[in-house]
Parts: sequence; structure tokens; C-alpha cells
Amino acid sequence: SAVESRMGLSVGDQQVAGVLSDEGIEAGELEAGLYDGARVETWIVNWADVSERVLLTAGEMGEVRRGAHGFEAEIRSLSARLNVPVGRTYQPVCDAVLGDGRCGVELEAEAFRGAGEVISSVDGRVLSVAGLEGFAAGWFEHGALMWTGGANVGLRAEVRGSATGEIVLWRAAARAVEAGDTFVVTAGCDKRIGTCGAKFSNVVNFRGCPHIPGNDWI
Repeated sequence: SAVESRMGLSVGDQQVAGVLSDEGIEAGELEAGLYDGARVETWIVNWADVSERVLLTAGEMGEVRRGAHGFEAEIRSLSARLNVPVGRTYQPVCDAVLGDGRCGVELEAEAFRGAGEVISSVDGRVLSVAGLEGFAAGWFEHGALMWTGGANVGLRAEVRGSATGEIVLWRAAARAVEAGDTFVVTAGCDKRIGTCGAKFSNVVNFRGCPHIPGNDWI
């Protein structure tokens, strides 16, 4: 699309369209978010001598819309980073990422990590699985699933819910899921202090403010 430049720190953007190709940007990779936040440069180039070129804009991949054969992506200028909140928010729930340095939970522990295999899946989102029989229903809710075998190997998915013999993802897998595909799934946390204590015994590292008054108190 047309490129618009502005003075100051306002966020400039442009649109770019392309086709989906196995030799270029693949639909599955786009769906899996591999290009989210990718750096994009726009150049004007002399086709007769490609060494003669000028950089017009540089930005990051923003919102992506995908169709049957192509995609459209928003290219945001670098000043868009100034809109990202920095710092902490006072709130009842924890603002740490489960397993990071502020949280301190060891997700590699056997109690919080399971390996499984897909038995069947109709839509790539609801998975009938084996290998997780030792975990309680809902244990992996809000957790993360990493594919270790099959067409989606190396891709990560967020878990919406879990039950005995079943994993439900928030979004369907980027590529087809087949019986025998393997994965590793880690426990999830709803960020509440009760879950932090009962499930992880980690209240000492809770990064929320559970006792601040809310709207009902006011």
C-alpha cells in the first residue's frame, strides 16, 4: 500500500499483501504466529542494478488477516513500541509468568509436566490423548503444549482445558494433527492466590495484591 511518513512520534502504519506459498510464507507458519512481531523493511530498488537501493521504512509485523490463498499484514512503525505498558499494575491476580524468575515454580518437575500422544482429533483443537492418566482433570488448564512430533513439531499452543484423556486448545493446531503425534504439556495457573498455594505451594512468590479493596468494598 502507500507509505505515509509523519513527523513526531505518532504511530505510522502501512499494509502489505502477499500470497501463501510453500516456498515463501506458509499458511501454517502464519497461523502459528511465527511472524508476529517480525521486522519488515521496505526498499526502493533499481531493477537494472539491485545494488542501487534506498531504505524507505522499517517496522514490525502487526495484525495479520489470512484468506484462502493470501494474507494482508499491518506494518507498524518502531514508534508503536512506545504504546507498550512498562511497569507493574496493582491488581488482585499475579502478574508473573508461570515458571519465570519472578514466579520460581520449576515446570520441569514431574508434577507439573507430562508427555503424551494423540489418539485422535477431528478439528486439531480437541485432542483425544494418552499418557496423561496420572494427572487430575483441569491440571493443564491455562497451560502450554509443545509439539514434539508430527507436522506441528516445534510449535507451541495454549491449553484451554483438560480432562482425563482429553486436551482442548484455545486455537486449532496450525497444521494437521494425526494419530501418533507427540507433545509435552505443562501445568497452568489462573493467577489467583488460592491456586498458587494449593497447586504450587508458592504463595511466598505470589506477585499480585490479593488484599487490595475492590469495587464491592468501595
